[in-house]
Amino acid sequence: MRSDVIHTLLVANRGEIACRIFRTCRDLGITTVAVYSDADADALHVREADLAVRLPGAAPADTYLRGDLVVAAARAAGADAVHPGYGFLSENAAFAAAVQDAGLVWVGPPVKAIELMASKTRAKELMTGAGVPLLAPVDPATAGPDDLPLLLKAAAGGGGRGMRIVRELDALPGELLAAAAEAASAFGDGEVFAEPYVERGRHVEVQVMADAHDTVWALGTRDCSLQRRHQKVIEEAPAPGLDEALRTRLHEAAVAAARAVGYRGAGTVEFLVSAEGRPYFLEMNTRLQVEHPVTEAVFGLDLVALQLRVAEGEPLPSPEPPQPSGHAVEARLYAEDPARDWQPQTGALLTLEVPEGPGLRLDTGYTGGDTIGVHYDPMIAKVIAHAPTRTEAVRLLARALERARVHGPVTNRDLLVRSLRHPDFAAARLDTGFYDRHLADLTAPGAGDPATAALAATLAEAVRGAEAVHGAEAVRGAETVRPTRPGGPAPARFGAWRNVPSQPQRKRYRSEPDGTEHEVAYRTPRTGVPEPYETPGTRVLAVTPDRVTLEVDGVTRHFAITAHADRVHVDAADASYTFTALPRFTDPATHTAPGSLLAPMPGTVVRLAEGLAAGVTVEAGQPLIWLEAMKMEHRILAPASGTLTALHAAPGHQVEVGALLAVVQEDPAATPVPVPVPEETA
Repeated sequence: MRSDVIHTLLVANRGEIACRIFRTCRDLGITTVAVYSDADADALHVREADLAVRLPGAAPADTYLRGDLVVAAARAAGADAVHPGYGFLSENAAFAAAVQDAGLVWVGPPVKAIELMASKTRAKELMTGAGVPLLAPVDPATAGPDDLPLLLKAAAGGGGRGMRIVRELDALPGELLAAAAEAASAFGDGEVFAEPYVERGRHVEVQVMADAHDTVWALGTRDCSLQRRHQKVIEEAPAPGLDEALRTRLHEAAVAAARAVGYRGAGTVEFLVSAEGRPYFLEMNTRLQVEHPVTEAVFGLDLVALQLRVAEGEPLPSPEPPQPSGHAVEARLYAEDPARDWQPQTGALLTLEVPEGPGLRLDTGYTGGDTIGVHYDPMIAKVIAHAPTRTEAVRLLARALERARVHGPVTNRDLLVRSLRHPDFAAARLDTGFYDRHLADLTAPGAGDPATAALAATLAEAVRGAEAVHGAEAVRGAETVRPTRPGGPAPARFGAWRNVPSQPQRKRYRSEPDGTEHEVAYRTPRTGVPEPYETPGTRVLAVTPDRVTLEVDGVTRHFAITAHADRVHVDAADASYTFTALPRFTDPATHTAPGSLLAPMPGTVVRLAEGLAAGVTVEAGQPLIWLEAMKMEHRILAPASGTLTALHAAPGHQVEVGALLAVVQEDPAATPVPVPVPEETA
């Protein structure tokens, strides 16, 4: 019999994970409560909740990381339970204790289990006693050439913060200082430890689910090796290419880890698997993982429902987990530009439409019309595909992403599609260095046809302009949107005006984000139907303001057109394009002085290079300014060797995109004197 029946649940989180938890609560008849910052006042998770409580402020430190405010919100809304989601306070033992002290049900593991696993160094000591395989720690003070390469990691957190790869002993002291400073900034704890860096290692994890009745499930493996900046991009279950003996060893080690800390609820035990197939314990995440949907798909489970069941005191449904079926792959759609050092992007998400169908799932915290802000993680959505085999699941996911309509900030959608279709991924040749090796190829100009897409955008705009002048009914009533095929009736004429054939019109576009320019020439003959000029092999079959059908070299192609201000989004069957309409003549005022360092995104200046001031000499490519935006740090590099003639940035400054941070005057004849700074940040 249940001891703690949950009627009203507060989710101490935001965005996608809050929406996902609310979905299960609706299925179970549980009232939902959202908390929100001022920046999230109109967010989807607030709109979907039954009740919502404001946390004044915008920054995470003032809102979602304030455990006292979250507990107060739960009590104010009449909640009887709190689910932490992932990130923010989800692995904070003090917060879990505060929830329980307030008489609320904590939908998570015991406080002691969180404490034991909170420090990676202490967790590894505990795992040694449990017989879980580990990498031998390395003392940085006595490290020698034979210990290289080394991996430095923050003891108190993850997500790539405070993590460094050291390949030269001379770099070790500086990297230790930089890693400790970043760890202290991100987690409030500057402890850093070192261990051997495993080249070409795979990130493999095991989902566990445990109850208070001595049952612990090992719910298969997941491969999360495709990462950028030590953060996952594509995940799948089960991890491909593992022999049965290795799978069994991973399952047994994960169960041993869970039992060693008296675990309850959903958790993940993460391992590094070497190229030779040897597993090493990395850490245990005492919460639900971002990638949990692939496990749900393969096992036919709702892990959130099981979390709630265990929190209410109920046992798991059976002593053994259900049998897995098929393969699932998840891709994280981020508002970021992989070709520009993964810079996060902000702005209005004008359209978000992902195809629906058997085997497809979308988890998101956004809808079209929402705004992606600067304060939080840039993940827009997770797209998940499940099919009988890995090949089918990968194909289904790649095609769903390719057909998705995502308009607004630059995203990693094209990178995801190319990654899923890369020969190494298809052959399951996976390791954490995948993007280090392949990023240049994956972000190079694609094999699409942007010139034809730009033509489609131009023809649609021409019809749109005619409708604006003469009215949609007049233009469409004249059948100007569909040319006459040979032998067909003559098109009707406009009742109020006559279009006299004239010189071709020209339209210029810039492709986003690569900056390639396209010029399109077209003319509008007496039929009133715009047609391409000097484009052999292309014929217009139909054109409206939002859809164009062209015959290109004998193949019929359809283009969906969406215009927003000076930007045009063109979605074709095999690719999507974003164009910015350009004026006929360049505005000289848009140019900036050579050597200007501009903020690539809105954010906060967190630090400057040591000794940086107007008048110092810098070297091309040298990091000068660190900008924090959307939970990541970004380096602003010197564009040339020379003298810093102006510095407008200071730690703590909030800057908008395009803000002038500094100016470097190039001096090729000068002997640059580098400003001492660490080489890596995030």
